[in-house]
Amino acid sequence: MALIVYNTLSGKKEVFVPLEKQKINFFVCGPTVYDYMHIGHAKTYIQFDVIVKYLKYAGYDVFYLQNITNIDDKIIKRSKEENIAPLELAERFEKYYHQDEKKLGITAVNKYARATDYIQEIVKQVKTLLKKGYAYMISDGYYYDIKKFNDYGKLSGRTSLEAEDAVSRIDESVEKRNRGDFCLWKFSKPEEPSWKTEIGEGRPGWHIEDTAITETNFGPQYDIHGGAQDLIFPHHEAEIAQMESASEKKPMVKYWLHTGFLKINGSKMSKSLKNFTTVREILGKYDYQTIRFFYLSSHYRHPIDFNDNSLKKAKEGLEKLNNFIKKIKKESLDNLELIKETEKKFIEAMNDDFDTVKAMATIFSFVKKSYKKNISGGGKTYQLFKKFNQIFDIFKFEEVSIPPEVLNLAQERQRLRQQKNWSAADQIRQEINRLGFQIEDTDQGTFVKKMLS
Repeated sequence: MALIVYNTLSGKKEVFVPLEKQKINFFVCGPTVYDYMHIGHAKTYIQFDVIVKYLKYAGYDVFYLQNITNIDDKIIKRSKEENIAPLELAERFEKYYHQDEKKLGITAVNKYARATDYIQEIVKQVKTLLKKGYAYMISDGYYYDIKKFNDYGKLSGRTSLEAEDAVSRIDESVEKRNRGDFCLWKFSKPEEPSWKTEIGEGRPGWHIEDTAITETNFGPQYDIHGGAQDLIFPHHEAEIAQMESASEKKPMVKYWLHTGFLKINGSKMSKSLKNFTTVREILGKYDYQTIRFFYLSSHYRHPIDFNDNSLKKAKEGLEKLNNFIKKIKKESLDNLELIKETEKKFIEAMNDDFDTVKAMATIFSFVKKSYKKNISGGGKTYQLFKKFNQIFDIFKFEEVSIPPEVLNLAQERQRLRQQKNWSAADQIRQEINRLGFQIEDTDQGTFVKKMLS
């Protein structure tokens, strides 16, 4: 089955055909580093991490590029609040971002590109847009004239700003020709970072850093651009206008992929609602595999509601799979027909616009059928789950050494339970807990595992 992807640009599913055989240039909008990574970021970056890992699993040569916005109005505002230099603040939070990525198992990115490392390329693009008549100068900087680009709106289906848009990043000015015009280069202001260039001293606008970065690394056209749904307009619309105007080549990007929104207990996440949740906070309650499993239990394009009940269910579901993996290593028989059928269905699901929901259902179906046939599986089953984990990174394969003393206590507890001596069995369970291990009774059997510290 061919790989099918939903392309925001066409509004439909399409057969995926890279511009250059098996090679894929893949870009995703990275963070503005003025605060800690939050769980909305985690959804997007985990889901794209899995998409890229699947593409690599499917045999594609993927180069995954992500920008880092390290100069921006938000960074400057936060730096003033903390009485620290803007670039120093950005460097600090970029470091935290990479730490949190690592903790979430996000490892597919090949290159991170900071905006401030591409000042020359940004200036070159602004000069090209000025020369071709798409940009103009007013008192506070150079702006892009959206009326000059006939295709403006082709990605989002609209051209005008609405209440929920990030208007602050459009840059309001009474001198602008059109309300939707956006700043390409901001002239310097006192006590703000700036660069001396041919077009004046200043700093880049938000939208142009991405096109300067992708043009430098990929050229004017590339395969996939990803990002969160709220970036479609105006950010991604602005990127298209800039690059296609400058290069006169269309389309700038062949396939646009966008992740769905995240809500907290049914509400939009915001600091004003006091439901703003960082990755660091949630990792204090759940391990990273549970968080990844939770996000992959929903299709990347769909919205998801983040709440404790859903996370607890995710943890329980994942524990069932990990318990099965523990049993694999104790058996020697594989159901080769079931393995073949499961891998085929898994690939079919992922080839259908990276449908992790169906792929996960296929894995659970394998486990259910294995228990029904009383076959947990041996080496080939174990390798099948290793393959799945190359993409999902949700399973635990590490060997935990359980002392003979604990194993003997567990066996004694099981004997007492069979005799229905519940009180004595519970005392043994408490003793096992004191030794740093815990007993887990499930429908699939009783397991001993090390307690989380």
